[in-house]
Amino acid sequence: MKTAVIYISQTGFTKKYAEWIAEKAGADLLTFKEAKRKKNAFFAEYDAIIYAGWCMAGKVVKLEWFLEKAVGLKGKKLAIVAVGASPNESPEVDAAMSNLITEEQKQYIKVFYCQGGIDYSKMKLSSKMALKMFSTILKNSKDPKQREQGAFIDHSYDVSDIKFIEPVISFLS
Repeated sequence: MKTAVIYISQTGFTKKYAEWIAEKAGADLLTFKEAKRKKNAFFAEYDAIIYAGWCMAGKVVKLEWFLEKAVGLKGKKLAIVAVGASPNESPEVDAAMSNLITEEQKQYIKVFYCQGGIDYSKMKLSSKMALKMFSTILKNSKDPKQREQGAFIDHSYDVSDIKFIEPVISFLS
């Protein structure tokens, strides 16, 4: 099965997952910028196309581009791999992933989530400021779980793990 993995990464976590998926699946790996320059005929060559993007506020960056392409690729295996800082088992993750695409799109696109981490040293200033403000709001919450989450995201960390791509690789098989 000829597969393409397209990714956009700000701090490196999504890139790492995209590389792992491409390696395990024997897929071609393209950055978002490279893929954006390709004509639609290029995507017709593939049996499966994976779009990996990082999450921000429950959304996946540049997902609209992939969803527009996906309309013309319905006969292929299509998937979104969302990479974020929240734990895989978080109820908020399930809710966000469920709302990424419409019910119609769910008929031909599969959504996966992989926990990555936070690297403040590689973030754009606007992202860093937004996340730091969110962390402060959580740390000041009356809810102990929110205070704990705020303290956790207040610093850089990496919990990415190759095991999180197993469902993606199974989907491609």
